[in-house]
Amino acid sequence: MTASSANEDLNRIIESARSLGVEIDEAEAVQWLTAMAATGGDNVEVDTTHGVYGQRMILLDFSPAQLAYFRAIGAIVEIPDRPAVVETALSLSGSAAQSKIQTHPGDCDFFERINIKAPSRAEACRIMAEILREKVLSTASGPTYRFMQARFGSYAFSGKRDGKEIKKGGSIEWNLDEVQKGKIYVEDDKGHAVVLDWGGVALDPGWTKLDWVVAHPPRRTLANASNNLDVTWEAPSGEIVPLDGQLDPYFQEVYLDAASIPLFTKLAKHVAADAMDEYVAQLEREVKKYTGGHPNYGKAAKRMYNVFRLSGRYPEAAYLRELFDEPATVLYQIAAVLRTVDEASAPDSVIDPVTISRQLDELIMQVVATLEGQREADIVQRLLKLHTRISSVDDFALREMDVQAAQDQVMEVVNGFFYERLIVLPSIQAYINEIQRR
Repeated sequence: MTASSANEDLNRIIESARSLGVEIDEAEAVQWLTAMAATGGDNVEVDTTHGVYGQRMILLDFSPAQLAYFRAIGAIVEIPDRPAVVETALSLSGSAAQSKIQTHPGDCDFFERINIKAPSRAEACRIMAEILREKVLSTASGPTYRFMQARFGSYAFSGKRDGKEIKKGGSIEWNLDEVQKGKIYVEDDKGHAVVLDWGGVALDPGWTKLDWVVAHPPRRTLANASNNLDVTWEAPSGEIVPLDGQLDPYFQEVYLDAASIPLFTKLAKHVAADAMDEYVAQLEREVKKYTGGHPNYGKAAKRMYNVFRLSGRYPEAAYLRELFDEPATVLYQIAAVLRTVDEASAPDSVIDPVTISRQLDELIMQVVATLEGQREADIVQRLLKLHTRISSVDDFALREMDVQAAQDQVMEVVNGFFYERLIVLPSIQAYINEIQRR
């Protein structure tokens, strides 16, 4: 795309945006377009001032303003190094890595590369199981965190778990009690009882992810924090083997410690040559999902932004950048935090109730500032009822209903907001249509 055609496309997009009341800072958009054109492929850059690094085009979207906040949460979720055995590199991912434009992220998403040096793959898997269990048990519950679940291991067969269908190859979920005991109980496809052992499932780890609710007292906020893990085995020969079969690319990560650059550099050499193409294809599959039968246009917009910036459709990406900063997008964050408030106030939680109450107060104020009329009244009423139920353990089931209803109401508004602003651009509407035809 030439500079002149890009400017013409941007001008058309600016006019379309204004028709919906979306103001685009033209000078800032042009500056971003220029910077993107000069990034040069997947070059990695180090921000020496703040001690972070990542792909150059990712750093354009990252704001260091909340770096201390993210590092404080990172200290809870990160897997620590073990000298000469386990080396790690922790990064922000998702909307947290794009904090310059996504000022109302739904969750705190982390991604950690873990390289285990061991004489055999089996030993690397054993060490992996050990360090993950240690992390869960050491961060099970505290004044500023509560462990929620782990995804670790893959089902070797189809069957049932607690009466629900499980599929061969599917990710195994573990709650705290199950991690502590190191066992879960399922049925195979013939109805036979099977015990799955934490250490045993490590041999086929699959998608590995840990989730917490965290509270950050200085900011008096709650958030869901997740750590997606990409674990590799380094053989004595120096060969690098991904334990889940695939080394993840690095197209949406901001690494939080420049000291981990040697590990990142070593692993990046083994990322597949077509990794970006596959990453974009994966995002497009998610765009199709979120613009399909049960749409979530907020999630679709976030994925489209990354598709457009990675595939050179910069004017459309510039338009989406502005949408993420619109006042109504705070509702996207509200929908996520509602579930966080519910989880943080569960009967077995020891997170400070004052922090939980203040977070709910903040959500109510955000709704009042963003909405008006009957929608505002309905959602505020629902949140006030939730506020009352939080102090009563007897109302836990009713509270679940209130949370779901409030989330549904908020997401209805979010869906409408993004849908109207996505289809107003012919190029984005055509893209969504083309994705749905695939």
